Amino acid sequence: MNVPPVPRAPLRWPQWAYVPGETSDAEADFETLDMAKALVPSAFRGYVPARHPALRYGLSLNDRGYFWEAQEVLEAVWAAAPQGGRERILLRACIHIANANLRLRMLKPHSASRLFGDALGELRTLSARKATAAGDGFADGFPTEPLSALLQAKLGRPQLSKADWIALGAVTHPKTTG
Repeated sequence: MNVPPVPRAPLRWPQWAYVPGETSDAEADFETLDMAKALVPSAFRGYVPARHPALRYGLSLNDRGYFWEAQEVLEAVWAAAPQGGRERILLRACIHIANANLRLRMLKPHSASRLFGDALGELRTLSARKATAAGDGFADGFPTEPLSALLQAKLGRPQLSKADWIALGAVTHPKTTG
């Protein structure tokens, strides 16, 4: 089976956002994250479904400001993604973005800028790869061009601030944001 069963109840949000250096490692809400990671199969076959609950949860964590937690969940999905697959490339870009957002929160704008640049490189790699027939994979139909443009705009700024973090949902679902 490619996709584990959908959880009976919605995944809850972590009790707090973990920020390295501000809270101790023991304070990360691993129990909540483990519930999401348990939904990830040992390996996806062919592609990562765009509607997979752990993937959607990881993206939503980023958009709610749980950047470290988003990385944790997205890395679990990335590890199960098919080797050499388009979803694996896109997931790396999303992980870089969540990490850059975390660096912005930690007031490390140069590190964030480097990570945004890494994400942009991944998106360029993804754009150069031929898409397969329309499917329901994460990379199928993902708006890489708007995200690339947003990253380029951020990288064009002389100095990034905490306010420059990127919400992936604003790019993936532009009609639902205000």
